[in-house]
Amino acid sequence: MSENITEAELPANLKKIWLKALSAVELRNYGYAVSLLAAILKEQPTFLDGRTMMRKAAVQKVKSEKKLIKFPSGGISAVKFQGQIKKDPQAAIVAIEKELEKDPYNVQLNQALHDAALGAGMIDTAAFALETVLEGHPENTKVGHQLADFYLKNEHPDRASKIYQAIVKQDPTDLEAVQAEKNASARASMKQQKWDSAGDFRDLMKNKDEAASLEQESRAAMTPEQIQGQLEELSAKYEEDPNNLAVVKRIAALYEQLEDWENSLTYYEWAYQLSNKDTTLERRIGQIKDKQRDLDLHVMQQELDAETDVTVIEEKKKKIEGLREGRAKQMIVDARERVERNPTDAQLRFELGSALYNAGEFSDAIPELQKAKNNAYLRIKTMLMLGLCYERKNMNDLAVRTLKEGNDELLTMDDTKKEILYNMGLIYEKMQDKANSLECMKQIYEADYGYRDVAARVEESYSGDEDTGGGDDQSGSGDDDQPSEAAG
Repeated sequence: MSENITEAELPANLKKIWLKALSAVELRNYGYAVSLLAAILKEQPTFLDGRTMMRKAAVQKVKSEKKLIKFPSGGISAVKFQGQIKKDPQAAIVAIEKELEKDPYNVQLNQALHDAALGAGMIDTAAFALETVLEGHPENTKVGHQLADFYLKNEHPDRASKIYQAIVKQDPTDLEAVQAEKNASARASMKQQKWDSAGDFRDLMKNKDEAASLEQESRAAMTPEQIQGQLEELSAKYEEDPNNLAVVKRIAALYEQLEDWENSLTYYEWAYQLSNKDTTLERRIGQIKDKQRDLDLHVMQQELDAETDVTVIEEKKKKIEGLREGRAKQMIVDARERVERNPTDAQLRFELGSALYNAGEFSDAIPELQKAKNNAYLRIKTMLMLGLCYERKNMNDLAVRTLKEGNDELLTMDDTKKEILYNMGLIYEKMQDKANSLECMKQIYEADYGYRDVAARVEESYSGDEDTGGGDDQSGSGDDDQPSEAAG
């Protein structure tokens, strides 16, 4: 599912319009933004970032006009588009999008967009149409099953697993979704290590029977003994042909499963060279190195916890702190090198911004995150981290404004929205704005009683005390309250 063009691939004239559209969104001129994005998509229908941004802008436009319909699936009939979908799916997409401006979450229209996108060979856009339905109508488990099945057919079991999880959350009695989620999760785990990629194996293996055998073996969960057995078999194949990329990656993945980071790293680095420096493998190498460093720190922390000599304790503490600082700096170096090789990749910009944030280099993190913010997929979590950067620099008004913008774009109370609201509440509290701080906490309380210390904060405000913030607990903005998403 990768037919899309990126922002960097837009023609110069359309890139100017794209920047104008982003500016219009920033200024909350959503109607103008929609018209600009529609013009881009007419020329470049596979610019999915633009389509995603256009839908968000349309939702905000309708929401601001107080016309947003959360359900039903009725409204504008999509029947009239069926003939056009068969005759000219590209033209049908343009016509359907015009109607979706008025009712972005309309189920029938999004189903029609799904059908038209399939007819035009735009697989990602077809999935996006169903994702839009679920964003507006998370209770529509029928569409949820349709989307999960679509992802499975298109070899995205990780996405299917998340959809099945959402279905089960809506309907715990849906046993079909419960079992399907387990199956999809297992497939996703295998695919993550490139075990279950038929294209990868069949294209790279010289012997098709050998490829089929490896795929079959990888489909079942294995014990450590079984993994060792496979490693012995694969080692023999590696001796015969050390340049067989599929075998090298398989060995690396098996060692990774055994948490033998040293051997796993050795084979991943060789696979990286064989693959002409595949960026996916480069990222995996970075992850393995991080795991090695984490293991070293864990072992040293255990030794420190068992130590009784005060002098040795102080020495070990300094050494651990030095390793942590070194790890943070190395992550910045690695991330910066990746950005220098691919300066237009928003994901890499976000990773660099995350590394800088985690190292406490907030001023350097801000411009990297601002560059990543224009990517529709990264926009919300980038705004969350940007808001936290501003807060760390005591720029609390900018922090609240940025987090509020992200919060307004999220219409369902998912984990990210809770994270944003919680941090907004902490910053309002820091600004002595107890009323807004409590309002943020109440919104979370109404959806998730057990989230962090929200229940205590809200219930204490009804105890009759003058202080309606967090009571005596003013330490909520400390490190323990930082969101896990902020780690990137």
